Amino acid sequence: MRLLLLTALLALLLQHATAQDDYCFGKDGERAQTRQFSSKTAYQIAKGTHIDKQYQVPGCEPKKMWIFHRHGTRLPTVNTIKEAPRLEDLRDLIDKNYNVLRTKPETNALCQIDLFGIKMWKWNASITVDMEQHLTSQGYEDLRGTAKLYQRYYPSVLSSKYNNTHYYFRHTDTQRTTESFKGFAEGLFGDSRVATAADIPEQDLLLRPYDYCTDFKNKNYKGEGSEYYKFTNSRQWNQTMEDIGRRLGFTYLDEKDIMLMYDMCRYEQAWQVDRTSVWCAAFLPEQVNVLEYAEDLKYYYEAGYGFPENERFNCRAVQDMLKHLSTPASPQVVAYFAHSAGLQTLLTGLGVSRDDVKLTADNFDIMSNRRWQISKLGPFAGNFVAVKYSCPAEREQEKAVFFINQNAVQLNWCNVGLCNWSDVMKNYKTINEANCDEYYCRSGASAGQASLLLSALIAGIVYLMH
Repeated sequence: MRLLLLTALLALLLQHATAQDDYCFGKDGERAQTRQFSSKTAYQIAKGTHIDKQYQVPGCEPKKMWIFHRHGTRLPTVNTIKEAPRLEDLRDLIDKNYNVLRTKPETNALCQIDLFGIKMWKWNASITVDMEQHLTSQGYEDLRGTAKLYQRYYPSVLSSKYNNTHYYFRHTDTQRTTESFKGFAEGLFGDSRVATAADIPEQDLLLRPYDYCTDFKNKNYKGEGSEYYKFTNSRQWNQTMEDIGRRLGFTYLDEKDIMLMYDMCRYEQAWQVDRTSVWCAAFLPEQVNVLEYAEDLKYYYEAGYGFPENERFNCRAVQDMLKHLSTPASPQVVAYFAHSAGLQTLLTGLGVSRDDVKLTADNFDIMSNRRWQISKLGPFAGNFVAVKYSCPAEREQEKAVFFINQNAVQLNWCNVGLCNWSDVMKNYKTINEANCDEYYCRSGASAGQASLLLSALIAGIVYLMH
């Protein structure tokens, strides 16, 4: 009898010790995985913290700036908004798994804090489909904040008084970029209404070139046979999905449900950066590594270095930057407010964060320190800022520093982030001199003309045959 009691006591102690070792999101003071949410990472979590040391260039004066800014934190897409109420069903099932069915796993189970958080969660039904992808209040603050920060370090260029010859603003034809522009303007001038943005062209080839390029749309970056497809059908991926389901008490949990929980975790974290989303508790840090890599693979082949031709795609934005910074003429500040694909293809065109080893479905284990990490490159409110300096006492009097999300960009032909302007023009000579209508694919206008010509030729052949 004494032996049985001793055995039972030891079992309880072992169970308690194991539970103590299980990961608890609610008790994790670091929550490092929240910095790995790919394009849905909160800017306040992803931004750099050393710009105060990187912006200073002794003996030089900043003269001009060129800014390409992704919109701030937004609401979900139509599909996610429609599917969100499903999370309340999953909430109840998880609670039932733990407290009724007793299918809580022996290891890596949810702690009581995390389980209670999920149990108390409710979907915000005021978020309706007509608000899909709208900028949130945090998104507005993201842009207001970046404007104020860059103005603090470059007050001589980013004047607090609006002048339409000194500033040139433009955004795409969406609510989230329009409101992002307003947030940025408020950060600079104290009132968004004093600033005006340029008219949006009917074909926005500068800020939305992907809308007018069939070749870009049709490339296989996530379909069957792609590296993304192979990774999300691999043993490692399937095991990760199985482990997530088991952590929540399920024998089997559909991947769509897992990704819905993951999306809500990321959105809620970005909407309120000073709080956490209870849905993030569903995922262990090592599982987030796998989920992040899948998205990096997708973007690497859609907009990054996965396909060599992607380096030529955002030709117009690169040329626009070089043209603006090459002349002392006004405007002194050009700022564009656009989207993730535009920012990513711009960075690719400039050779930023290129890895020596290509990202594939098979090399996840050796790519933990990869440079192509969208969580760092293209979070909500991600921004690329080029600053032109005048250095009268230097042999090379024109220099530039490039920033991505408040981190100085390190290019191997620059000196710790400080680039001679002559080297900038030399390294980007090919793309700068290219005919952008032909460099990657024909523009919408050129493609339309080609289509008309082809139709005319076919009509002529048919006529002659008859």
